[in-house]
Amino acid sequence: MQLPVTVLNANTKREQGRKAQLANIMAAKAVADIIRTTLGPRSMLKMLLDPNGGIVLTNDGHAILREIDVTHPAAKSMIQLSRTQDEEVGDGTTSVIILAGELLHVAEPFLEKNLHPTVIVKGYAKALADAVKIVDSVAFPIDTNNREQMLNVVNSCVATKFTHRFGTLMAELALTAVQTVAMEVGPGQREIDVKNYAKVEKIPGGTIEDCRVLRGGQLGYYLKAALLKAEEDAVQKMCEQIAAFKPDLVITEKGLSDLAAHFLTKAGISAIRRLRKTDNNRIARACGATIVHRTEEIRESDIGTKAGLFEVVKIGDEFFTFIVDCEDPKACTILLQGASKDILNEVGVAMEVIPRTLAQNCGANVIRTLTKLRAK
Repeated sequence: MQLPVTVLNANTKREQGRKAQLANIMAAKAVADIIRTTLGPRSMLKMLLDPNGGIVLTNDGHAILREIDVTHPAAKSMIQLSRTQDEEVGDGTTSVIILAGELLHVAEPFLEKNLHPTVIVKGYAKALADAVKIVDSVAFPIDTNNREQMLNVVNSCVATKFTHRFGTLMAELALTAVQTVAMEVGPGQREIDVKNYAKVEKIPGGTIEDCRVLRGGQLGYYLKAALLKAEEDAVQKMCEQIAAFKPDLVITEKGLSDLAAHFLTKAGISAIRRLRKTDNNRIARACGATIVHRTEEIRESDIGTKAGLFEVVKIGDEFFTFIVDCEDPKACTILLQGASKDILNEVGVAMEVIPRTLAQNCGANVIRTLTKLRAK
């Protein structure tokens, strides 16, 4: 029987035994040392260069490790540990890496005494059991409806972040956003979908104090209603079918011709085109509307009537559309404003992590949350 042939890279190395163990410990300590100075109230920011040539300025451990390209398998495992911590808990991504590095570091003397790794792991397991008992003894329940208690929890998460210098502003924004999108789906059951219904929008210009939660949504698109010559009867018919229900605003994910905009404007209807599907779902939920795919299928019950104010605001050099003051919206947009993109990116990291952490830990028996940190 012919033996299989394995083709490896010329730089491939094979290590085993004590040498492999020490190399793994050294790689894990190197990863921990990278983000060690970003932990604590005196944490320092790291300036990184991303693959696209942009500058990332942050002290968030997961954001830093996400930009690092490593080849050592042990180092990759450490980075995966940070990613898992972020997905499961939403906080502590720096702490878990530093703790893991220290645990491996203190294991090195035992390896030099020829203790088998399984014996060392058993010792760690016993220490974990004792640590869990201590944590359970000092833990106390939190009333998720008590805003002051929830603010204390959130502030403890952001105390080491760049945003702590702005006081409780970020904690207030995060808590308000989560409470806005929360929905009771049954006795003791709550749905908190911050991915689809709590959007973080970054707008350069203004100050951090201008950040706020919009009880509705924000659309970074221009209103357009130019007058052109008549085009097709079908367009006019569709516009007439829409105008028959007398809406104030029409939003579509598709294109909107100048002729259609003209007919809608004549009927006193504003129109926004080429909206993202996620934004459209969020606006529909906030306004109590139903998304309809054909004008012939529109019913009176499909028209959203819970929107409070629709306005177009110029911020910096751009125009933005706001739909705010909605009645029981169950969807929101966290509007962040700052002097530069670097500040906004750093604040954005915290504002994407904190609502997800709150959603995952709000004490409900069933919490269905669809969250994923967007890397922008």
